[in-house]
Amino acid sequence: MVVKAVCCLIGEVKGTIHFTQEGDGKPCHVSGEVTGLTEGKHGFHIHQYGDNTNGCTSAGSHFNPFNKNHGGPEDAERHVGDLGNIVAGKDGVAKVDMMDKQVTLLGEHSVVGRSVVVHVGEDDLGKGGHDDSLTTGHAGGRLACGVIGICPV
Repeated sequence: MVVKAVCCLIGEVKGTIHFTQEGDGKPCHVSGEVTGLTEGKHGFHIHQYGDNTNGCTSAGSHFNPFNKNHGGPEDAERHVGDLGNIVAGKDGVAKVDMMDKQVTLLGEHSVVGRSVVVHVGEDDLGKGGHDDSLTTGHAGGRLACGVIGICPV
């Protein structure tokens, strides 16, 4: 059973992020493009709430149903929403193409209805030693966000 979802990012930058999962327990493919970024790395996370009524602030914290510290996408100790960084080239475009074993579109810990957030700065993956490294990755303000919605296959 294939499940698909999409997120349209709005804010200071724009983008569309697609999610595809080929069954419960299978990795989720996250793909798409974000435009209007400054060159370099930008934190890329799934946040707890699908609420953008007060801009990206209402999206809450990173989606963290297992109460773990912030980490990188390949770390055992990480939030489900910790997708690391996207990298924009000189043209301000970041291509997204990753597989994630913790992100799911199905079941109790589904990301459907939650928000994707793109941050101003680089995510230090919990290893930066800043006061907020283990909670936010010290990625800074929120440039854009959007709610993840289910879509037809």
